[in-house]
Amino acid sequence: MVTLRILTTDDWPLWRDLRLASLTDAPHAFRPRLADWRHGGEERWRARLHLPGAHHVAALLTGGGADGPERPGGPNGTPIGLADGVPGPDGVRELRSVWVGPQARGRGVADLLIAEVERWARASGGTVLRLAVLAGNEPALALYRRHGFTVCPGTDAAADAGTAPAAGTDAHTAPDTGADAVTGVREIVMAKPLT
Repeated sequence: MVTLRILTTDDWPLWRDLRLASLTDAPHAFRPRLADWRHGGEERWRARLHLPGAHHVAALLTGGGADGPERPGGPNGTPIGLADGVPGPDGVRELRSVWVGPQARGRGVADLLIAEVERWARASGGTVLRLAVLAGNEPALALYRRHGFTVCPGTDAAADAGTAPAAGTDAHTAPDTGADAVTGVREIVMAKPLT
């Protein structure tokens, strides 16, 4: 069975382990690199979990049942995924760092994580849930489209499709994207209205 756990600063070892696992398993899916996060002590990991108003979620595989025998990982289960929700200005909430371990993919764990961050976004007064996906990450794009996210006008994918930003759009719907000056990585920004 999969359960979700809302993380606090005291959960920094769990968040650290999941974040490092995600960057090791899927470096192609994240702009930050493993080298960016490998170093740093407890203070750095706690600080990330201490972002005011943020919502950090871990997915844990617990118990037996349909998934088989009891799993290792202690009384709280085996960590298998994570996602973050970060508040932004003017009702924008951001979905970040979604990752599910290879052993749990295809079981709806990402759906649970996204639904939890969306629940938090609504409860915290959000009107738009936004995310960025690295260009070429087709499985993530398909996942987010299935959850009702659409590509924002003015992003790479929209430009490639010949879609120009609508007149009067603002930073919530048409952020300035393109290649990162340092990494050369291109992002596709997607959003979902919460109203």
